Amino acid sequence: MVGIMSVAIFLVLLVLGVPISFVIGIVAFFGITLLPGVPAITVVQKMFSGLNSFVLLAVPLFILAANLMNSGKITDKLIDFSTAMVGHIRGGLAHSNVVVSMFFAGISGSSQADTAGIGSVLIPSMVKEGYSKETALAVTAASSTIGVIIPPSIPMVIYGSLAGASVGALFLAGFIPGILIGLGQMLLIYYYSIKYGYPKYERVPLGVLLKKFIENIPPLMTPAIILGGIVGGIVTPTEAAALACVYAFIISMFIYRSIKWSELPDILIETLKLSSMSLFALSTASALGELLSYYQVSQSISQVFATQLPYAPAFMLAVILLFLFLGTFMDAIPAMILFVPVILPAAENLGISDIHLGLVIIVCLAIGLITPPYGLCLLLASSIAEVPVVRAFKTVFPYIIVILLVLIFIALFPQAVFWLPKMIKPEWF
Repeated sequence: MVGIMSVAIFLVLLVLGVPISFVIGIVAFFGITLLPGVPAITVVQKMFSGLNSFVLLAVPLFILAANLMNSGKITDKLIDFSTAMVGHIRGGLAHSNVVVSMFFAGISGSSQADTAGIGSVLIPSMVKEGYSKETALAVTAASSTIGVIIPPSIPMVIYGSLAGASVGALFLAGFIPGILIGLGQMLLIYYYSIKYGYPKYERVPLGVLLKKFIENIPPLMTPAIILGGIVGGIVTPTEAAALACVYAFIISMFIYRSIKWSELPDILIETLKLSSMSLFALSTASALGELLSYYQVSQSISQVFATQLPYAPAFMLAVILLFLFLGTFMDAIPAMILFVPVILPAAENLGISDIHLGLVIIVCLAIGLITPPYGLCLLLASSIAEVPVVRAFKTVFPYIIVILLVLIFIALFPQAVFWLPKMIKPEWF
């Protein structure tokens, strides 16, 4: 009876539009307090134990690094460099939107930061250039999903903590899928640009392009510092995140001098707001996991995956469907906390590596950032462009198809994706 009531409360709160982290917390509190012989304090204990991990300190630190980059106008410099690189192609500003998202992904680890930082600049600029509002927001929202695929990536840090997987290996594995998604979106943009006659810029002389590249070397070095430190065994992911913060502060404050000391409190407050949302969702999901374990939901789902899906391709397709569904109404963090421990044993029994599984799950949940009703990046871009979400989703749907094609490719042909990380760090794969 308690289980049925918990499901009913979950659905009602979700329909009412209550934030998913609060929905999960309320359901966990209601369900656990009604269990016989289980004290209510268990909810709080599970929430705190869910956050008791050194690796999770990387979450607020990567968010802080992204906020320092955004506030330091480094995003504007990356946009200028990206436009100089690809602006001469038909639909140049849309192409630069994708390219700068790929660059920014190597700095922030957050798709939301990508949408907010890049969208606030490029959506109005694209509209002025003659693109429709729907096209401008669709390109921005869709390309921002690359932010959690190309390293560093906050969801990869969370997954590594849950699955006991190497975060460095996940970071290395994310490069090729992220680049494939970016190139696929650029091909789609080129098709639409030819069809609708979107503008292009004059080709930038090589000397000017080289000068812009040199100006952008400091921010472009960020992913090299982070990944090089982790792969080289010099720093842990959390220490790499702290290093990224220090580096972002130095280049924003002393090299570009684009941040004032008086702006730092606002940057820290914004970081606390964003990181608290993610970590609160993680803690409430940990409490809900305790409720699910009481009813042996995890064991039941795990048994279904293990017995009904005895072949790796069928298993991976089922994982894709499950996490695509979860991503439509749930943030990546609670979705992984609740279901990664459930399906991981079955994946290992089929010979699927934890890195391969994690990469597929993260790309699935990246799609959830642009699919309603959750679709946080789509909501942000729609808000910036002042376009209803229903209209926005129609325009972003072809870009979702591109990500899906890449997702199915990496799910069924992992060796085509892992050749680069295997070459760099073979002992991890």
